[in-house]
Amino acid sequence: MTLRIGFIGVGGIAQAHLKNVKESGIADVVAVSDINEQAATSSAEKYGSVAYTDSIKMLDSEKLDAVFVCVPPFAHGTIEEDVVKRGIHIFVEKPLGLDLSIVQAKADVIRQSGVISGTGYCLRYWDIAQEAKAYLAEKQVALVDGYYCTSFVPTPWWRVMEKSGGQLVEQTTHIVDLLRYLGGEVTSVQAFMSLVAAKDIENLDIYDVGTVNVAFKDGGVGHVRTTFLQPDHRSGLEVMGNGFRLTVDGGTLTIVEKEKTIIKKSKVDFYKEQDLAFLQALETGDRSLILVPYDEALKTLAVTLAANESAQTGETVQLLNLGVHL
Repeated sequence: MTLRIGFIGVGGIAQAHLKNVKESGIADVVAVSDINEQAATSSAEKYGSVAYTDSIKMLDSEKLDAVFVCVPPFAHGTIEEDVVKRGIHIFVEKPLGLDLSIVQAKADVIRQSGVISGTGYCLRYWDIAQEAKAYLAEKQVALVDGYYCTSFVPTPWWRVMEKSGGQLVEQTTHIVDLLRYLGGEVTSVQAFMSLVAAKDIENLDIYDVGTVNVAFKDGGVGHVRTTFLQPDHRSGLEVMGNGFRLTVDGGTLTIVEKEKTIIKKSKVDFYKEQDLAFLQALETGDRSLILVPYDEALKTLAVTLAANESAQTGETVQLLNLGVHL
């Protein structure tokens, strides 16, 4: 039976998900909803689906197996609750929101509903990330250094802290998630962030540079740097321990030991791998296919929001104090 998929939000990253669902061979896009009627109509025409501007009307009118939620961080409202209370499985793009207590409440509702959940932390689905995870399985991680250095995003809401949470929450969150995946659970966060060189951008109040220090539960330490001041894009991280260095940079995995160096290039599209894993989990009921369910994504959000709090207060933030179960 072909899975029936709906979308709430069809801008930006939703277009990649729409394409992947259509090309999966096991699912169809049957309905899309967006407050922008033109965007909804355009996507509906492209994928042979029904267009809505009211997501509740879509949920009540269509028989859906799952819904992809692809809205900006500030625009979630009660979307997740509206979906799962109808017994519909859910995929939520990152970040999950901007208020940790609200997201924690959503996590409770999703968990209690029993539906399958997935989120947009796509880097875990990289073949080289999986190889890195396997290599590190029996090793003690001592130091992780991550970075996300790119150019400015002109989208109006992205430059407003109350709407995006800033670059760390909205973009660099991918590297924070990979840092957690390879380095372990984060227990405390200390951050310094500032608006230094992009003050001439109209209506901008987010930081243009940031540096975040973290402590891991297993004793290691880590660091993430973030900026949108660069003319190009670079992102990745380096993991170090006794006698080894592992780097995931762009699409390349490099492992350096005393006697050998291993270099591997990625052979997959992690967006496709992520979406197919979610769809196959729906088809088979095998939740283990999903590497970042909603509860797991919540922990990554907590690290980034803790970093924002630390940057504002000058204090180190303990995640356990935020009610995050590690």
